[in-house]
Amino acid sequence: MGKPEIKICACHKIFLYMEFIRLYKINQTATLWYSQPANATIKTLMLRKILRYVYRLWSNKELRKKILFTAAMIFVFRFVAHIPSPGVDQTKLKELFASSQLLGLLDVFSGGTLSNFSVMALGVNPYINASIILQMLTIVIPSLEALSKEGEYGREKINQYTRLLTLPLAVVQAIGILVFLRSKEILAVSNPAAVLSMVLTMTAGTMLLLWLGELITEYGLGNGVSLIIFAGIVGRLPISFLQTFSIADTVSLQNILIFVGLALGVIAGVVMINEAVRKVTVNYARRARGSSLVGGQSTHLPLKVNQAGVIPIIFAVSIVLVPSMAGNLLTSVPSPIVSQIASWLSAAFTPGSLTYTLTYFFLVLGFTYFYTAVIFDPVKIADEVKKHGGFVPGIRPGKSTADYLSYIITRITLAGALFLGLIAVLPNIAQQLSGVATLSIGGTGILIVVSVILETVNQVEAMMVTRSYDRFLE
Repeated sequence: MGKPEIKICACHKIFLYMEFIRLYKINQTATLWYSQPANATIKTLMLRKILRYVYRLWSNKELRKKILFTAAMIFVFRFVAHIPSPGVDQTKLKELFASSQLLGLLDVFSGGTLSNFSVMALGVNPYINASIILQMLTIVIPSLEALSKEGEYGREKINQYTRLLTLPLAVVQAIGILVFLRSKEILAVSNPAAVLSMVLTMTAGTMLLLWLGELITEYGLGNGVSLIIFAGIVGRLPISFLQTFSIADTVSLQNILIFVGLALGVIAGVVMINEAVRKVTVNYARRARGSSLVGGQSTHLPLKVNQAGVIPIIFAVSIVLVPSMAGNLLTSVPSPIVSQIASWLSAAFTPGSLTYTLTYFFLVLGFTYFYTAVIFDPVKIADEVKKHGGFVPGIRPGKSTADYLSYIITRITLAGALFLGLIAVLPNIAQQLSGVATLSIGGTGILIVVSVILETVNQVEAMMVTRSYDRFLE
């Protein structure tokens, strides 16, 4: 007589798996404690933990393929980004970018390809602009709003519209940049055929970069466009370090330490604000379904402190630079009154001045509230909660819940707006306090880098947990 077969249901499997994980962690902790020598340092423990984490990553075949594919696509991007376009005076171009904060911000979003005017000079700027335009139109046009609610199909269609809108925007931006460089006597090409070929090359470079980003999103790790911007920002750090070492004799050690302290504080602040949420408790009433009762659960609605991301900084910097640009254009007007006003505007709104910094800061605050109001609709969220039988404890469903959510988002957005305002004016503060300008990648760059790292790490952790769970159920 054979042994009886033991069948374990899925619930028992999950319970056994959780118990196994708990005992495994206890065993690992005890082994780590007793196996360490008396003089073991915290640095050694941290190094072992990092090496164990890297080993877990590399031992996962699926993750290993994704990491290698992402690295290969980033290598292709950095290789093509160093192919310059002909007919551009590189020396004058670098001087122009060093004196313009707007161009510096555009260079950040192009992934560092605009400052050397490569074949990918536009970067992903047209795609970012197209995404913002489509997001705004979704609020205004009812058909787009209905499409955005159709799940995966709706998102794919909106992404397709975004890619189609990227193409004409890339052509327009390429023409605008060439006209701008021509006015600054940086572009030496005047032949219409040569100009047309440069426009087509820059547009094709943008679409190639967008294709690489979509490949990373589908077959690699994280969001492809975000990783391309991240790679462009990080790729310029070695040059910044070399420039800092070359002027180390002229900068005191105290100023460098102040700069490093500010950088660490900003990184910690970015992590804290990006991960900060206000949890609103939502209870679901029990409902009769057949002969049984379902529901009765309690969950929470996470409201992020920084709902707007870096979009308010993009809007604000586009407006705050208008007075200085208008002043430079109107300085040569024959009218003495207009010339005086233009000179005052140029001097008052020079990047780094007090008027410029304060105006920039308050514009970021205002646009943060504006963009949060665009992307967060408390009435819609309150209706969804009510539709599924949920309610906030102590608050009536419907309009009262919408007012309560609006009250909460208004208060927590203030913290996010102040944070984004400080991030925006951070380069000016860091340079004035430390005197070190070569290492300043800008608060916007730091915000992008830290956000992409957090997003990618969260995705990797989710994949590792999913793989462990799938292996146990097998």
